[in-house]
Amino acid sequence: MNMKSSVAEAPPGFRGIGGGITLQGVLKHIVWIWLVALVILFGALNSFFLTGANLNNILTQATVLGLLALAAALPLLVGEIDLSIAGNMGISSAIGALSIAQFGLPAGVGVLVGLGVATLIGFINGICVTRFRMVSLIETLGMMIILQGALLAITRGSTIVDFTDGYLWLGQAYVGGFPVMPGVLFVSFIAMAILLRRTIFGRMLYATGGNTAAAAVAGIRVNRIKVAAYTLSGLIAGLAGYMLAAWQMAITSDQGSNFLLYSIAAPIIGGVSVFGGRGNAFGILGGVLLLTVISAGLAIVNVPSFYVEMTGGFLIFIAVAVDALRVRAASRS
Repeated sequence: MNMKSSVAEAPPGFRGIGGGITLQGVLKHIVWIWLVALVILFGALNSFFLTGANLNNILTQATVLGLLALAAALPLLVGEIDLSIAGNMGISSAIGALSIAQFGLPAGVGVLVGLGVATLIGFINGICVTRFRMVSLIETLGMMIILQGALLAITRGSTIVDFTDGYLWLGQAYVGGFPVMPGVLFVSFIAMAILLRRTIFGRMLYATGGNTAAAAVAGIRVNRIKVAAYTLSGLIAGLAGYMLAAWQMAITSDQGSNFLLYSIAAPIIGGVSVFGGRGNAFGILGGVLLLTVISAGLAIVNVPSFYVEMTGGFLIFIAVAVDALRVRAASRS
């Protein structure tokens, strides 16, 4: 195979100005390269992995993590971080469920109450970071601890299991033999892709995260954009909390705590920069599917659970390293 034919077969996203495969192009799509390689590997190790039932299960598992990854990505895009999203999903879903059980509200109203609480928490985070100049890492860490304590207090350490059929429908329903939850996942990612690529607000998010000072000079009200990013992040975290409760049919006193690190890692693995201003919904979806495939694949090939946890931490380390390489490659180009 000569050089000319090799260049012609390279996917467009991998090509540089001269038509060749570039390091930046490979780094941009590395999450999908990992994903395909792991699917082939796990499929070779266990024939059950590539069955329709297992793939449906993987997509269902990916739904909650996917929503939470979108919630984590919005503050990252504006150069901030939100560690409270996992605590937010737990407390908001608990308040929504208890409003149905204790006050007799209809299921739909209870869900809206939970989403409203989650949105308010996101708004408060945004105000604290912008108006009061709090460091987002510490402010959201404190908020996370507050929310986890509040969840423990209102549940009194017990598990909430008293749900109506209407509340559980979205997490348990099947249409045409397929679960509804993956549909929520893909609709959410399509909506996020449109928001980021086709709206003025999306371009303001990138501009604010890419260079806050330049964005302010250009007339963008960066504080408002950051508050809006945190508020929308809270809303999506609330939706993730509701989906998790409807899927598990239970809300525990530590609901969602095991999602935090993976929800931060997924967008970074998928190309969202920890320095802000870069990333897209397609890449985030790749990060979510990669982490879910690793978790499901290691379980299917009977790897002990503590090795799964270790692998998750190792992937976060790799994600940050790859992000640093992306930034370096982008600055050189």
